[in-house]
Amino acid sequence: MKTFIQKHVLKIAGISTGAIAGFLYYYFIGCSSGTCPITSNPYISILYGALMGFLLFDLFKKKEQKKTQNNERTN
Repeated sequence: MKTFIQKHVLKIAGISTGAIAGFLYYYFIGCSSGTCPITSNPYISILYGALMGFLLFDLFKKKEQKKTQNNERTN
């Protein structure tokens, strides 16, 4: 479990930060008339914020390097 958290720490942080930001956007800005589909419902606003946070924090992950096999180059 610890390795899972270490491997996905940016994703978890992005989802958490985005969810908090989504709720704060709903609470302070929101849509009082109910005609705004994202900001009129706190649950949808939190989910949308979590998705945006995940996508934003996913930009900062390190790219995995492909392993080259030395055997293929020597043939």
